[in-house]
Amino acid sequence: MNPEQREKYSRQILFREIGEAGQEALLGASAVLVGCGALGTVVAGLLVRAGLGRLRIVDRDFVEASNLQRQTLFEESDARDALPKAVAGQRRLEAINSGVCVEGVVADLTPANAVELLSGFGLILDGTDNFETRLLLNDAAIALAAPWIYAAAVGSYGVTMTIRGGETPCLACLLESDAKPAAMGAEETCDTAGVLGAAAGAIASIQAAEAMKILAGKPPALPGRLVSCDVWSGRFQSIRVARNPRCRACVRRELTYLEGGAQPHVTMCGRDSVQIHERGRALDLAQLGRRLAASAADIRHNSFLLRFRVAPYEVAVFPDGRAIVKGTTDPAVARSLYARFIGA
Repeated sequence: MNPEQREKYSRQILFREIGEAGQEALLGASAVLVGCGALGTVVAGLLVRAGLGRLRIVDRDFVEASNLQRQTLFEESDARDALPKAVAGQRRLEAINSGVCVEGVVADLTPANAVELLSGFGLILDGTDNFETRLLLNDAAIALAAPWIYAAAVGSYGVTMTIRGGETPCLACLLESDAKPAAMGAEETCDTAGVLGAAAGAIASIQAAEAMKILAGKPPALPGRLVSCDVWSGRFQSIRVARNPRCRACVRRELTYLEGGAQPHVTMCGRDSVQIHERGRALDLAQLGRRLAASAADIRHNSFLLRFRVAPYEVAVFPDGRAIVKGTTDPAVARSLYARFIGA
């Protein structure tokens, strides 16, 4: 550790549970964050300020004005320019701490790319908004023998759990039973219950603290426990989760979410939107914009995405062929619009 680093992290080094040895470990550590929204922006900011050596951010979405209430890395200019969250996040984090290697990856995590995107990192962080992707993270972490930290927030409530293969229960132990897989769509979402920035910030701060324990080489203080908080009622809980002795993931190693194919579409939490998966198309966004000029309105594009409006819908198209159709939660409507304006 050089003198500049020792000064920058001096208050953290004074905390005896970190100390110089822990700070040295942090400076050489790496993590990959999937999802740079309300949770992800907070945990990324805290870890970059703490001196994490390397951070990869994987996110499929772009910044909108409604994000600014709780997604702490973004500004109004990011929303006006429709910057991908991974790009805007990387720029802001590099400005916060130039000593950290930050890599923004504009992509949707799927079974086809999960191992490639998550390999080579000491820790996987959950900043996602749906349980299907979280169970994919769980399966990938088992396959890679990597620790990961689950987190979620909705309304005034947040929850997190640190998962270390072979030492703690996994997310499938928590959500699934022998009789049936996890139920999707049964819980409240940001779209139905809203979300307070304070709730996301509180649980992401706990997630970041757990991450630092792992990255600094300190054993986590709450192994295998589910920590929850409600910032409105002021209620905090820590619950021990039992490991399922017949868990399909961490015991039987049936990694069904990792081995399955990507969905052709997915409804996005809190967005009144459907994401369309069409990979390997290598779209020329400028050419697409010219082709749409006669049939669509408000056509805008940058090097990362193209947006256009076909009332009452708004469509964002990415260079790999992926698209987000806003204004509907009906996959049939979204796919029809995609086929009509972008191509089948």
